[in-house]
Amino acid sequence: MKETLLDVLMYLFENYHDGELEDSDNQQTLRVELAAAGFPEDQVDHAFAWLEDLASQREAPTLSGRTDSLRIYAPQECERLSAECRGFLLHLEQLGILNPESRELVIERLLAIEDDVDLERVKWVCLLVLVNQPGEEEAAIHLEDMVYYHGEFLH
Repeated sequence: MKETLLDVLMYLFENYHDGELEDSDNQQTLRVELAAAGFPEDQVDHAFAWLEDLASQREAPTLSGRTDSLRIYAPQECERLSAECRGFLLHLEQLGILNPESRELVIERLLAIEDDVDLERVKWVCLLVLVNQPGEEEAAIHLEDMVYYHGEFLH
């Protein structure tokens, strides 16, 4: 069975708290546990690097401009993100779950995944981004319901 980066990230999300992942003393223990769970070392290394890159984005400058503008995707982004995936991101923005900054972070993190990007992966990356962003707890809860229960949002 070929384990992917997203498989490792999903396993970490479902089994550990954010503080456990950021604690460098705990990372070695987590690496041993992930290896025991059957994840290849290269995918574990990639997952921790992916999470470190995500954490480094917390201090990134915010976007300025209108919040009602439309995002135009570059050709290389369109190659990796299908119309369905892009439409889902737009839907999350329209619902107020993603803001322009979190949308851009999601896109950047999706492009950092070497695997094919499908709608299910987009949902998980959105969730991982939101739970790692201060002030996005409510949005993460709404999205978590969608990821786990495959339901639509209730207003």
